[in-house]
Amino acid sequence: MTEITLLEAVNQALAHELAADRRVVLFGEDIGGNGGVFRATDGLQQRFGKERVMDTPLAENMIAGIAVGMAAQGLRPVAEFQFMGFSYPGLDQILSHAARTRNRTRGRLSCPIVYRAPYGGGIHAPEHHSESTEALFAHIPGLRVVVPSSPARAYGLLLAAIRDPDPVIFLEPKRIYRAVRQQVPDNGQALPLDRCFRLRQGTDITLVAWGAALRETLAAADALAATGIEAEVIDPATLKPLDIHGIIDSLEKTGRCVIVHEAARFAGLGAEIAAQINEYAFDLLRAPVQRVTGYDTVMPYYQLEKDYLPDCRRILAAAHAALDYPPGGER
Repeated sequence: MTEITLLEAVNQALAHELAADRRVVLFGEDIGGNGGVFRATDGLQQRFGKERVMDTPLAENMIAGIAVGMAAQGLRPVAEFQFMGFSYPGLDQILSHAARTRNRTRGRLSCPIVYRAPYGGGIHAPEHHSESTEALFAHIPGLRVVVPSSPARAYGLLLAAIRDPDPVIFLEPKRIYRAVRQQVPDNGQALPLDRCFRLRQGTDITLVAWGAALRETLAAADALAATGIEAEVIDPATLKPLDIHGIIDSLEKTGRCVIVHEAARFAGLGAEIAAQINEYAFDLLRAPVQRVTGYDTVMPYYQLEKDYLPDCRRILAAAHAALDYPPGGER
């Protein structure tokens, strides 16, 4: 079986659902003839036709709103925002309508939409192309927020998102679109939403990260292992609703936690995870929860991009701060 990238896994999942379910339709800017700016939809219009894979004008509010209408009439639209930073004109439709349809109709209608967007920094992009504002969507009741971190999870989680009866914000970390390859059988098997994935077993400290930040987090776990410290690595994958129980299960073994994300620090999802740990598992903690994040500023241009993104060095420093707590005391 050929190994494929995360980007190719997204394409494979979209193709599978287009073939399996006539209700599935794709649309967005340049996704048809050009196959999308990253080629995530390459070849799909040629295979399934212009009525199933449609190019749209540069109008994100229209893209978001049409998806609501389609979903209300029984289709399963997958709408692409070319970059996460371009999604903001569509927020009114997403927050005021897609997220509220089930509640507004008292369950009579659901809104089975997937809003896809490449997100995050690390590719030397201009302004508005490197946003990591997943906490904005996670704050809204009625929205599910999913971030894959590998080809296999991209395939399985996207299948699950398309089949879900409620709106899903599906954020694809473009920094690792082509960075990792895996064998991903095209068998139509979805992965569970709303559940953490344990990527590495450990007993000394829990590292929680998602999306592209997992690459540096796993490298930090390897560096810790070289010194005899075993880190458990948890990928929440579904950021809303959060599987806090999966994280707490890990803390029962380790008692220490570092949360890593490239979004800005203030009110980022790391703060919510830390708050829930404090609320539900304070007695398990042997040290304060540490956060390694982006900074409270706009993602800089490419000259300073690497200084903004969490790296292995910063993750290791946070891990040792937790492991060495209290300062001067015994582990």
